[in-house]
Amino acid sequence: MGITAVMPMDNYQLLLTFENGEQRFLDMKPYLHRGVFKALVNKEIFMTAHVSFDTVAWNNEVDLAPEILYEKSVSNQSSTPFLVI
Repeated sequence: MGITAVMPMDNYQLLLTFENGEQRFLDMKPYLHRGVFKALVNKEIFMTAHVSFDTVAWNNEVDLAPEILYEKSVSNQSSTPFLVI
């Protein structure tokens, strides 16, 4: 399932929108000290996250497979029910 939109956030999270309309958060902090992702510690580079074909890429040519993005992300749905008065 591909990515249709991505919003990089100040806390090194990505808000991802998938082809089915589902929105999910991915916390990138655990990956920032590994291999090619080390460059993303630089906030200016991290904030360049954009959709490239059906996945997320950055201006330094780093990208992630959409399957990994889905597997490692969590739902944007609140688990707290709303109180209707």
